[in-house]
Amino acid sequence: MKKTWLLGLGFFSISLTWALYNAFVPLFLSNYLKSAAMIGFMMTIDNYFAIFLQPWIGHRSDKTNTRFGRRMPYLLIGMPLGAVFASLIPLHTGFVMLVIFMVLMNLSMSLFRSPTVALMPDITPERDRTKANGVINFMGGLGSVLAFGVGSKLYGISSYMPFLFAGIIMLMSMFVLKAVIKEPITLISNENPKPRKPVKIKEQLDKTTIFILAAIFFWFVSYQGVEALFTLYGTKYIGMTEDAASFSLVFFSLAFLIFALPSGWLGSKFGKKKIITIGVIGLVVIFGSLVFVDSPLILRLLLVIGGIFWACININSYPWIVATGNEESIGTRTGIYYFVSSLAAISSPPLLGLFIDIFGYPALFISASLGMLLALLCLFGASSEAKSKVIGNG
Repeated sequence: MKKTWLLGLGFFSISLTWALYNAFVPLFLSNYLKSAAMIGFMMTIDNYFAIFLQPWIGHRSDKTNTRFGRRMPYLLIGMPLGAVFASLIPLHTGFVMLVIFMVLMNLSMSLFRSPTVALMPDITPERDRTKANGVINFMGGLGSVLAFGVGSKLYGISSYMPFLFAGIIMLMSMFVLKAVIKEPITLISNENPKPRKPVKIKEQLDKTTIFILAAIFFWFVSYQGVEALFTLYGTKYIGMTEDAASFSLVFFSLAFLIFALPSGWLGSKFGKKKIITIGVIGLVVIFGSLVFVDSPLILRLLLVIGGIFWACININSYPWIVATGNEESIGTRTGIYYFVSSLAAISSPPLLGLFIDIFGYPALFISASLGMLLALLCLFGASSEAKSKVIGNG
């Protein structure tokens, strides 16, 4: 668990950087673009990289064999580049330069995200992976909270300061990970000269995996749509101020952060599929109930409960998708996981936004509830049996 907490530094730095990026880059873009839709499109660059690059990088890391390990080379290249280009973003001198720095930062972050995530199951026995995922998601959530708390103060000093802070944290995290995390010797030694059988993506798409991926897509469609459009819902439909509407989402996020560790423990004790199913059923009810709520107090109370159910889903889903394959396919399955979740992130806001345009704002939570219901139906076709065999715990 000590190594897991230290590995969480990688997720801490990633979440910190992305939170600052999402908070302040739209302000830079607004100096050049007047269309909110165009600014929103520019902010989805990372999801396009996640769709096309991260699955390949994750698959590639499965086949990598160096003295640094399978995953670490990607961290040693991607994290310094990500730190440099993140720090350069506020120093842009025009729109073209801003876009170049954004693209280069997104490209650099894509180089190491899947390998960083894949390190967790690499160094953790299968029985402990849900608890470990709770730890690293807790660290990631802590990074986001710190970004909003410290980043806003630093931005008041200079627009450059938050990004320099993120770059320094990322470099420090890289040095700690390099010093502490040692990948399993059986994966990088020459004691067994027989080469590993190449992992083929098509072979990973068995029936159980396809059902799990479909469920992941539907629950991320629900979650991403609510996250992206909730402020509009709160202001236009409930009548809240912009500050009050955006602040309401903090209740959901904090509940997720607080319940990240318990949900990992529950998944480890009672089974990942069972806890995920409870979370999905819970959000079907919560999202469906929010349609009838116009009180900010009750809305926030339901969001707290919803954050707990979301933790049950999100903390256990990645270890489950990994557990249904073998150890050699961890990077590949990590990439596929991010492909599906990023596809949902791209398609969800315009899809649920279209439903709002046609049927009105109540369609937001009706659609989100239906998305969770579709995810629940997919869970019925997925087996909870894990195929992976633990090679070592590093």
